[in-house]
Amino acid sequence: MEPGDSDLRWVELHFTDLTGILRSVAVPAETYRERRDKGFWKLDGSSVGLAGIEDSDFLILPIHETFNRLPWSPERARVIGKLYRHDGRSRVDPRFIAERADEYVRDQGYEVMLGAELEFFLFNSLEYSIEPLNQYIRIGSEEPPPAGSIAYKQGYELASPINKVWDILVEIGSVLRKGFHIDVTAIHHEVATAGQVELNIPGRGVAEEADNIQTAKYVARNIAAARSYTAVFLPKPFPMDNGSGMHIHISLWRNGANLFSDPDDPAGISQLARYFIGGLIEHGRSLAAFTNPTVNSYRRLVPGYEAPIYLVWGIGNRSTAIRIPRAAHRSPGAARIEYRSPDPSANPYLALAATLLAGLDGIKKKIDPGDPYPGNVYEAAGGARVLPRSLWEAIDELERDNEYLRPVFTQETLELYIETKKKEAMMLAQYPAPAEYYYYINI
Repeated sequence: MEPGDSDLRWVELHFTDLTGILRSVAVPAETYRERRDKGFWKLDGSSVGLAGIEDSDFLILPIHETFNRLPWSPERARVIGKLYRHDGRSRVDPRFIAERADEYVRDQGYEVMLGAELEFFLFNSLEYSIEPLNQYIRIGSEEPPPAGSIAYKQGYELASPINKVWDILVEIGSVLRKGFHIDVTAIHHEVATAGQVELNIPGRGVAEEADNIQTAKYVARNIAAARSYTAVFLPKPFPMDNGSGMHIHISLWRNGANLFSDPDDPAGISQLARYFIGGLIEHGRSLAAFTNPTVNSYRRLVPGYEAPIYLVWGIGNRSTAIRIPRAAHRSPGAARIEYRSPDPSANPYLALAATLLAGLDGIKKKIDPGDPYPGNVYEAAGGARVLPRSLWEAIDELERDNEYLRPVFTQETLELYIETKKKEAMMLAQYPAPAEYYYYINI
């Protein structure tokens, strides 16, 4: 569909703020047709944390390749935009950072291929909010779960009708593929007890993959809402059950060849890939400020729920933060690194860019990651580096270790991001968690 179609009524201009929230302003279709190449002065940057109130006007310039009709509302369309100020491109626009990351990796002589395993929950107020709590009460008892429900932590790849959200997930995948031309490669129910699902989303380059992730979250929320469900991207919405990750798959290519592949290597990966892993391990603690950027993120990063806490790597090992899939041996094109600590609360433009830069710094400095970890890292981690245990700790690490980000991240972005996350951590530190009443009410 083109913006000139006569039945088009409104066009939503989408952009992402610094914390990763998708924002939208709509303009009439005729206005869009007139100004789509000039942009729209429609954004008050001070209201979304991108500028002070004294100079807050932003222009949104549409990226024409991202224009799509909304399948659930054909008289409307959406387009992703770039942010500009009166003096040029906004240096705190997260997509600007992603674009600079793509330019930087090309300047280094590489092409980056990315993929994301986007995990999230689909639940409604009658079942998927209450049922998990009932399941927790049954843990340790001999009472079986009700017929047709998912047993505790037994949801992985279950089929319908036990998988009660299957039809919603299929619709989300179909809309992304047909309506938005995003190549969703797999969908399934995840491990958690109720309504946890996963979409596998590939992309070429940081900006494109981040666009795809934001679009997937937007579509999931809209499709779920139409079915009276809610798509929830909190890393840890329920206690005592698996949380949601956003595992990042990454490989570097040149002239059609996968530079991470080495069929003669025991892991199936090249020395270049090993140096990239070394960079992730070296900078993983500061990187967490982008890949795990919320207070809730650190409720997921605890042992026992398939979420990594140790910065080590392994072959086909899901207890490590960095995993090399076994497919690396079967096909050179499949050789890649899976970084497992990120979660879906991350701003994908910043998280993907920072992850790429950490790995490239490992290549630049030839940081050797050591041997792959052979066993369950939760059982005997030894002296392995540990991911931060809180958002505060991650912010402190980012303030200490950020030089590897400097080729792409602007000073303005780093300063504003750190300031924003400090305020967030301080605000939430004042709110007691419900479990604290249970533990401390009689102290």
